[in-house]
Amino acid sequence: MKEWLEYAGVWLIVKALGLLPRAMARAIASALTRFLYALLSRLQKTAEINLRIAFPDWSEAQLKSVIRGMLRNVGWMAAEFARFPKYTKQNIEQIIVLDGHENFLEGQRRGKGVLYLTGHFGAWELSSFAHALYGFPLHYMARPIENRRIDALVNGYRGLSGNQPIFKNESARVTLKVLKDAGTIGILADQNTMPSEAVFVDFFGKVASTTTGIARLALHTGAAVVPGYAVWDERLGKYRLRFEPAVELVRTGDPEQDILENTQNFAKVLEDIIRKYPDQWVWVHGRWNTRPSGEPPVYDFS
Repeated sequence: MKEWLEYAGVWLIVKALGLLPRAMARAIASALTRFLYALLSRLQKTAEINLRIAFPDWSEAQLKSVIRGMLRNVGWMAAEFARFPKYTKQNIEQIIVLDGHENFLEGQRRGKGVLYLTGHFGAWELSSFAHALYGFPLHYMARPIENRRIDALVNGYRGLSGNQPIFKNESARVTLKVLKDAGTIGILADQNTMPSEAVFVDFFGKVASTTTGIARLALHTGAAVVPGYAVWDERLGKYRLRFEPAVELVRTGDPEQDILENTQNFAKVLEDIIRKYPDQWVWVHGRWNTRPSGEPPVYDFS
């Protein structure tokens, strides 16, 4: 019963936002995001700690401004997600434009596949969805949502433009095949990762447990690692899907050192994007949750 109620609630919200005019849907979703944030003190504390780590010299006003922007953007993204069935090859340019796309095409021309390095920036769900409508569908690494019906709903929407999920139990076999066929795989690489799949690298001046998956795949296959992210451009009144030049791989001859150095380089790319657009990253995630042995917890609250 609980699973059904959760699903019904999410389904109603998604369908309602999808039926409303875009401006109204974004306003309502943004207001709902602010309301939920105000109720969840744990998220508030996590965001404050993260921002203090990243920007220790910022004033209280600067921190609050970033939080307001983050909540607005998360709400807007929820509204865009609900509107996926309305977006087509014919109208997607009214919502999001390509920027630096030659960098993606250059990575693709190398012929060994592309690892789309990204994170929870701006409208991250829209970025890969729109790129598929522009003619470049991808596979994306997905963690199944516990509620199976919600998981099916979310991945159903994600797949409307031609993108396909890769789940953890099938990741090794499928990822290697996709890259062998010169395909593209999108990987969100900005979250805390379990120690068995991670190394500690610097992130905003504090070590963070970071996935080694991208480095291992790139070193093994030779795939191009191309950073891509969608951020709201106030001047344009649209999202901008920006691609940066491929991150060139470090190959020292020492496999473990190569994994560490490349993972650090990828983390630095993501950090630089966040520094450029701080109000468009999701600060409520416990990015520094996993700590090296013997180090006290960062989020020491109940």
